Amino acid sequence: MKLTIFGAGYVGIVTGTGFGNLGNDVICYDIDPSKIDRLGRGVLTIYEPGLEEIYKRILKTGRLAFTSDVVKAVQNSDVLLICVGTPSKDTFEPDMTAVDAVARDIGKHMNAYKVVVNKSTVPVGTADRVRKIIRENQREKTAFDVVSNPEFLREGAAVKDFENPDRIIFGTSSKKAEEIMMSLYGSVARTERPIMSTDIRSAEIIKYASNTMLATRISFMNQLSCLCEKTGADIKEVSKGIGLDGRIGSRFLHAGLGYGGSCFPKDVKALIATLKQFGCQADLFEAVHRINEEQKTLAASKLKSVMQIQGRTVAIWGIAFKPKTDDIREAPSLEVIRDLQDMGAKIHAFDPIAMDNAKKVLNNVRFFENPYETIRDCDALIIVTEWDEFRNLDMRAVKVLLKHPVIVDGRNIYNPKEMKALGFTYLGIGR
Repeated sequence: MKLTIFGAGYVGIVTGTGFGNLGNDVICYDIDPSKIDRLGRGVLTIYEPGLEEIYKRILKTGRLAFTSDVVKAVQNSDVLLICVGTPSKDTFEPDMTAVDAVARDIGKHMNAYKVVVNKSTVPVGTADRVRKIIRENQREKTAFDVVSNPEFLREGAAVKDFENPDRIIFGTSSKKAEEIMMSLYGSVARTERPIMSTDIRSAEIIKYASNTMLATRISFMNQLSCLCEKTGADIKEVSKGIGLDGRIGSRFLHAGLGYGGSCFPKDVKALIATLKQFGCQADLFEAVHRINEEQKTLAASKLKSVMQIQGRTVAIWGIAFKPKTDDIREAPSLEVIRDLQDMGAKIHAFDPIAMDNAKKVLNNVRFFENPYETIRDCDALIIVTEWDEFRNLDMRAVKVLLKHPVIVDGRNIYNPKEMKALGFTYLGIGR
């Protein structure tokens, strides 16, 4: 098939590369000409494990191309996938500016039947919105269909998720569009990984509902961690015991410094805004969001409980919102660092991948090239992201390099008994 991806961001590049790898002819369009130029020259603009090798190989075959020519983007393909960003407004509503702009461009330049696919994370009713904008901007009335096809790519495992997805979901009211979508995904689907075709509005809600359910599990454990600390229980043992219940399972039952990234924070807020728009109660999800925001302040509070922070130098291990990505959007680390700076601390920081992005948004932070150099002569260490690189370091060397053997383990990657036996003042979450 001939596909156009609108938006050469994280979802767009992974999706475009994935479909190109399946033998489709893919055009990636973006309004940023410098990004398009870099991508066209083989310079990948995001970090994702396993992606670069496939991207460069498919680029050489000619099945993956990049353009900022919107006419070419619309007219040279049969399936148009909208993969642009929908960031949160102050009102919690998603900003639909980019989606609306793509819909207008499609309407203006449509030259034949197209299937327009919403892959951006958008609120219920967006398919109707996109359909209306396209019709209003058509110069000649040309038939088209709009499909909702939410993406479920996890940063750090997106290539695997595209090639072997848990499920493929799309919503449509058109038999023709359904057949095209079935054909498009036929080579990706596995018999045990179903393709689910549903109505458009159900598909639109599924994405927000999925992410908010996962976020709810995280906030549930984070709130429970306070009780574990007060009573002497261990949240990791509680998590293990809960997870053994087959009705619950073990995933996303980990206490820490809260969730971040490009999905969970904005999707929870968008679902809150949508529920209120339709006159529904949103108190559960408002609590999920509030707990998460409060959790981000926990690291600084824990450190303050054992030392005066004013004038201290604090080391931060991990800036990305999760391991295996360079994404720092809504990362808890940003809040932790700013809280410490407000209290008068100097910050040393290290992340295996995300430091280039961090340097663009963080001020008055010294960045280092390895974890040991980061902590040299620091008064305390806070672990914010659970990179594997941090799990098996020489903790005796860590103790020597730190001025004071104080660790706030924001992701519970170490054993409290072992750390205390080594002489650390060790503060975990819910332990």
